Amino acid sequence: MRLILMGPPGAGKGTQAKVIATHFKIPAISTGDIFRANVAGKTPLGLEAQRYMDAGEYVPDEVTNAMVRDRLSLPDAAGGFLLDGYPRTLAQVKELDEMLGDLDSSLDAVVVLTAEINELVARLLQRAAVEGRADDTEDVIRRRQEVYAEQTEPLIAVYRERGLLIEVDGMGEIDAVTHRIFDALEQPA
Repeated sequence: MRLILMGPPGAGKGTQAKVIATHFKIPAISTGDIFRANVAGKTPLGLEAQRYMDAGEYVPDEVTNAMVRDRLSLPDAAGGFLLDGYPRTLAQVKELDEMLGDLDSSLDAVVVLTAEINELVARLLQRAAVEGRADDTEDVIRRRQEVYAEQTEPLIAVYRERGLLIEVDGMGEIDAVTHRIFDALEQPA
């Protein structure tokens, strides 16, 4: 199974990615996790990425694309993968198409978690308090929602046109959302 999991910040992508990846026995590839690991390790990539993340902006495509290309070339991704947080822009869709072509592979589905913006802001503020995430101030959270709407929502139309899009309500209990995702993935195309 080769999947993309999309949705606005706070929609539960990270939580659902782990469950989906375990179910299908594929790696969950999260650009956010990779960026945070680099920030914590104070690597050159991490220092560059942190400037953008602290402002609620996306890390530049060239940095993100190189990281994803390297990750998809690893042996554990040969049988499938779940991308969480990539692609985020139309340029990244084109780059991913090229990566998949180089790997003689294609996507099976693009799952989009939908959610109401004020609920997302509340979720992210709660997560910031629990996890001590300095980058999750209300202003930064709202800016991330704006960036998602401007740059990522257009991808939904692209994947809808390709017949790959599955929209799932991301609101409610975690298990209920998980069941909606699996039900949608198991429906015949």
